[in-house]
Amino acid sequence: MLSTSNGHDDLVDHLVRSTPLGRGEAARVVLDVLAYFDETVEEFVRRRHRELRARGMGNEAIFGRIADELPRRAVSPPQLSLRQLRRIVYG
Repeated sequence: MLSTSNGHDDLVDHLVRSTPLGRGEAARVVLDVLAYFDETVEEFVRRRHRELRARGMGNEAIFGRIADELPRRAVSPPQLSLRQLRRIVYG
């Protein structure tokens, strides 16, 4: 059985309860989504350029589209120290 082993078992459980997905399928979906949003800006730009180029788009259109897409990307939070986490909670 595939496990997220990243502390996302609660999300897998939710997907199993709320969709027709089995546990293994739900875990794969969670891992795929996490990997998608874990891309760096550089990785995203390179991947989108390859994808759009494969569709026959030219660079001018590609870079305009990527520039429009970037602000809508989820950004991975910075790694926070325990002190920083405590400051978030307690000020």
